[in-house]
Amino acid sequence: MSDPTLIAGAAQLGIELTDAQAQQLIRLLDELNDWNQRMNLTAIRERSAQITKHLLDSLSVQPFLHGERVLDVGTGAGFPGLPLAIVNPSKQFMLLDSTAKKLKFIEHVAASLQLPNVQTVHTRAENFRPAQRFDIVLSRAVGPVEQFVKWAGHLCVGGGRLLAMKGRYPEGELAKLPSGWKLAAVHRLNVPTLDEERHLVEICRNHDRL
Repeated sequence: MSDPTLIAGAAQLGIELTDAQAQQLIRLLDELNDWNQRMNLTAIRERSAQITKHLLDSLSVQPFLHGERVLDVGTGAGFPGLPLAIVNPSKQFMLLDSTAKKLKFIEHVAASLQLPNVQTVHTRAENFRPAQRFDIVLSRAVGPVEQFVKWAGHLCVGGGRLLAMKGRYPEGELAKLPSGWKLAAVHRLNVPTLDEERHLVEICRNHDRL
């Protein structure tokens, strides 16, 4: 069964979910709750809050996913990577985390929901040296923007973007970007049914066009 709140919320974000995608997103929450009984994957247990804070919050960055290859740094239980992979079947998603048990959950979900566009990697971003870099390097609550750029900047292709999902406008963090990087934009995100601030910090290399 899909959820009308999810479908309406996604529509507000400009995403018209297919019936199959809506069902996959709800099944993702079902699997999360099932596994959460055995390991601590989320403190958010109420379904309405999960739809808002896990699904819609993840999907709010959809307009900024340019290119074909996306890396989700510090993905935890798979957010925002898994919801975004469900609604972007033509893009490739790599979900990175240093906690192996969380990646086992993601691999289980990717198999059970038949998401061939999801891969995982068990490492830290600063130690990751992939054969091919990524168009978008994304993080949600991974720490200060400065650290995110230092840890993950080398994973982004020329002309690509680092996207840091934040709560309040992180003014103090934006003055400390490492050399070679500049602020492209800060986008105010309006997450349906969420009464909290959300911002997306978009960062690129100094020589990239805005």
